[in-house]
Amino acid sequence: MSGLHADSIRKEINARQILSDVFISCQPGQIIGLLGRNGSGKSTLLKIIFGSLAADHKYVAVNARKLNSLFESRKLIHYLPQDNFLPDHIQIKTIISCFCSSAALSLLLAEDLIKPFLKSKINQLSGGEKRIVEVMMMLYSDAEYLLFDEPFNGISPLHIEILKKLIQKHSVSKGIIITDHSYEHVLDIATNVILLDKGNTKVITEHRQLVELGYLPASASSVLKQ
Repeated sequence: MSGLHADSIRKEINARQILSDVFISCQPGQIIGLLGRNGSGKSTLLKIIFGSLAADHKYVAVNARKLNSLFESRKLIHYLPQDNFLPDHIQIKTIISCFCSSAALSLLLAEDLIKPFLKSKINQLSGGEKRIVEVMMMLYSDAEYLLFDEPFNGISPLHIEILKKLIQKHSVSKGIIITDHSYEHVLDIATNVILLDKGNTKVITEHRQLVELGYLPASASSVLKQ
């Protein structure tokens, strides 16, 4: 069975069932948009899939190979957390040269979006600029699957549009699961949409279902693409 499969994921926090037998899957060529209200468990789910957070029960596999730990998944799956994770006092060109293969590095260094930052250190960048660097490092990594948690946070509208095109470009060879408070950007690039609601996942086949299920207000109907 090819692809990334996460099944029977359960997680209870402070006596509250956050995830209840959740299933989600992803194939190379897919961008899975993961939507849900604040506190619905989206970040928790991504961390469990990645392996950085323990679950009460889980089954995570890539290409039928079960992954039991962060160590086993580190070359197959990369996770972009909500908070910036790069070291402050190292030059960006040095960081990405350690993170990317030599072939990917040459391509990343040629990207106009990252060129202005290469000689800077992370602590010299704004929050949005840090996010651009992190997202692009993930896209040019060798990982087969990427988990993006709030990738557009703090980024200018112009740069968001550029990143969305890059995400679509790299999804040809990678599987991507993405969640962001700016749902319209997620819907714009997602090939498949999943709503996490009351601990369970629901497949969304038409955007109007997001209104019917109470995730979006009725006023959003007029701007949703069908």
